[in-house]
Amino acid sequence: MGQALYRKYRSKSFDDVIGQDHITQTLKNAVASGKISHAYLFTGPRGVGKTSVARILAHEVNRLLYTDESIHLDIIEIDAASNRRIDEIRDLRDRVNIAPAAAKYKVYIIDEVHMLTREAFNALLKTLEEPPAHCIFILATTEAHKLPETIVSRTQRFEFKAVNRQQAAEHLQTIAKHENIDIEPAALDLLAEFGGGSFRDSISYLDQLSSYSKKITTDEVRALLGLPAAAEIKQLADKLDQADMPGTLEVLNNLQGQGIRPGAISAGLSELIRAQAGSGSAQPWQIALLKELLDVAGSHRPQESLEVSLLSSITDRSDVKSVQPDIAPQAPKKNIVKEQPVSKPEITTEKVSESEAKAPPALHTSFDLSLWNEVINRSKKEAASIYTALRLAHPDYNDGVLTLNFQFPLHQKKLDLAKNKDLVAHIIQEVCGQHVKIKTELNKPASPSPLVDPAEVPSVSSISNIFGGAEVLET
Repeated sequence: MGQALYRKYRSKSFDDVIGQDHITQTLKNAVASGKISHAYLFTGPRGVGKTSVARILAHEVNRLLYTDESIHLDIIEIDAASNRRIDEIRDLRDRVNIAPAAAKYKVYIIDEVHMLTREAFNALLKTLEEPPAHCIFILATTEAHKLPETIVSRTQRFEFKAVNRQQAAEHLQTIAKHENIDIEPAALDLLAEFGGGSFRDSISYLDQLSSYSKKITTDEVRALLGLPAAAEIKQLADKLDQADMPGTLEVLNNLQGQGIRPGAISAGLSELIRAQAGSGSAQPWQIALLKELLDVAGSHRPQESLEVSLLSSITDRSDVKSVQPDIAPQAPKKNIVKEQPVSKPEITTEKVSESEAKAPPALHTSFDLSLWNEVINRSKKEAASIYTALRLAHPDYNDGVLTLNFQFPLHQKKLDLAKNKDLVAHIIQEVCGQHVKIKTELNKPASPSPLVDPAEVPSVSSISNIFGGAEVLET
């Protein structure tokens, strides 16, 4: 069985690492000066060399030769996705105290460390902060934002970056030459672009194409990767620019018939729009469409999502064009209206304040106790929370002051709140148009309010039936 190209051409030294000079130079200096940290954190996108650099560093600090066959007892690699539970981390925590078998340092490489559970992170925390002098941790992850800050703060963090297209294409050219793969330079550029800054992905695509016996062209690369031709993307963009809905659907159907994925179509169209935006020739509708195209690949129904996005960009522009002619002739009408004389007295007499417009017309001109039942009924609709307390109140009205007497402290305290007093006063003002001041008092009237049915007043026995036996406090 042959070895995959991305494994065969994995970096074996700091000098082999491409595109991460800001990291490899720092680590080389640290190893040369002996300033080794107890914990490192490597973050960045997939396929850019995090695990490779971790292995190189583990061998360099121990002055060991690193080859494809390198296996050392003191260099332990752990996949956090498969060993994420607290039991595995506790076992690791117990084993770190064991001295190295042969090397100077025992190095633990924990890949995809963000997959650990919260309990596992807590178990790792103390060991990561104060490991034995012979122990080094190297954590690698593609999702650093998922790591607890307590873990990140105890490491030296190195941020790996995506490899640029030119570096990836040059590296692919070197591999293709060594493997005797005949491929066009433009096809290598396309592989580097489709790899999205990941060396591993780009090399895997090249490995997949290496079985071709003839020279590999860009068309064959596009067919393999399911990418539309540049001319087809340009044709689709032209149909959109012309607002040609049938033509847009026809191009989409042709691409679909070729097995081109909707995500690839949206990516190609997005790239074209970005280029136009960079040159300053992009239209507003294209920028709006660019936002919609970003969601196509992740949609549950990408084909329908792409069609709706493209057709909507056409219909939206059609709506604007159809409305535009109707706007122009309306302009002079505004001037005619402004020139019509409007007498000021009519405005002042007809103008109604917002509060007066909302309030219902008052049926009475002043408040008296005969309106109390109406106040209670309105409170049930507007403030159900105080309705029960108002029903059990004994009202007394004199000189613009409404005194509410309560038998139970709970009800008196509820209505004594300023917001509830204001609410009752507002209801009264809606009923009769008069502002009334509200007071509350606590006393024990000989009989319930004459305006409330005595049968509705709860007795001590009924309260006991609900809440159980209890002592009744005299107040």
